[in-house]
Amino acid sequence: MQERSRSRLQALQILYQADIVGVDVSYILESGTYNTADGEPSEFCRELLLGTESHSNEIDEAIGSTSKHWTVSRMPLVDRNILRLATYEILYCDSIPVSVSINEAVEMAKTYGGEDSSRFVNGVLGRIAETFGSEKGGDSEADE
Repeated sequence: MQERSRSRLQALQILYQADIVGVDVSYILESGTYNTADGEPSEFCRELLLGTESHSNEIDEAIGSTSKHWTVSRMPLVDRNILRLATYEILYCDSIPVSVSINEAVEMAKTYGGEDSSRFVNGVLGRIAETFGSEKGGDSEADE
């Protein structure tokens, strides 16, 4: 497994833990109460976690406004946290192509989600990319 994919998976596990326990991811990172089988979270993992946490309201609003017939609170925990992680990447990580964020999320949904999770995640993230992707800040187009 590639390093960034591994970091995304660890970030998903910590987001899931935070959602179940009802604590902030920053608390989990500071207290070291995450699963240590994968080692210390990488810098990329920490960036994803803290960025997702700091933009949680905007991320949940984007997910809720683009998912059809689902509120964020009603979504399965795994799907919700995969969507949060990928939405953070789409909206705030200019150096990561949107297609990579979506593909990584769909693969996680296939492995860890339910039977229809990959289609659901793909559909919601596709709409987020169409709706909000052009609002990304930064100089990503200038760098290409």
